[in-house]
Amino acid sequence: MESSRLQRSMYELIRRTCTELPADVTAALDRARNAELEDSTAYRTLDIILRSTSLSREKGLPICQDTGALLVVIRSRPDDGVLLIEQAIVSAVRTLTREGILRQNCVDPLTEKNTGDNTGAHVPRVHFEPADGPPRIGIMLKGGGSENMSTQYSLPCPGIDAARDLEGVRRCVLDAVYQAQGRGCAPGILGVCIGGDRASGYLLAKMQLFRDLKDVNHVPVLAALEETILHEANGLGIGPMGLGGKTTLLGCKIGTAGRHPASYFVTVSYSCWATRRYRVELDGRGDIRQWI
Repeated sequence: MESSRLQRSMYELIRRTCTELPADVTAALDRARNAELEDSTAYRTLDIILRSTSLSREKGLPICQDTGALLVVIRSRPDDGVLLIEQAIVSAVRTLTREGILRQNCVDPLTEKNTGDNTGAHVPRVHFEPADGPPRIGIMLKGGGSENMSTQYSLPCPGIDAARDLEGVRRCVLDAVYQAQGRGCAPGILGVCIGGDRASGYLLAKMQLFRDLKDVNHVPVLAALEETILHEANGLGIGPMGLGGKTTLLGCKIGTAGRHPASYFVTVSYSCWATRRYRVELDGRGDIRQWI
């Protein structure tokens, strides 16, 4: 792979993620707006959101002033230019920060000093998964408000009467939505991991957010649970930005991971309405072959 081509590809991938809301999210917001009465606060809120995202796409400006923390997922053969890809991502992040497309969002937790270029210890966060075929790169930008609403439960959880079963999972996820109210910038999208450990649960829950909102879970019992949670969450009346309305969630995506017999974690990754994620496939030179 050629370094210059990779840098151009990663620059465009991150730039688009920051400025162009994915089509499935835009469509879901449009459906949510059309479900509200035109003179309602919910309708006006969603209308402002949609007009704002249209302007950001048209003018190449960030969808939200909080351009989020960057998660990078690389799926590739171990010897297929992984280090070059990571270097290209870091270079693109620094350039986009300097150009004002990305806000300076990396702070050293000990000194409280902003690094100024969105790089630092373990930043950007790069996750590598060995895989056959051409390299595939996923980018997600997740804001601080929604990340703060993400949470993890350990079952059984007597406080919400949640046992170690799918009914307990349902109770956990709905509790997370209720506790978030509008603070995660609703209407949100949930990524959920059932199982795993404390660390893997959060990562795998966030990975669910890469799924298209229109897809159907290939596990029937999880597909049914996703639909149940979506319906019941939207019946809470929290609505856009917590101001009331028919749409509190745009989607709920659930995955599983093997767990230790003594542990049963339910991890919820809450993403705001500005769910920014794209994936690309690269060719052998480092150019974008296709958007996935």
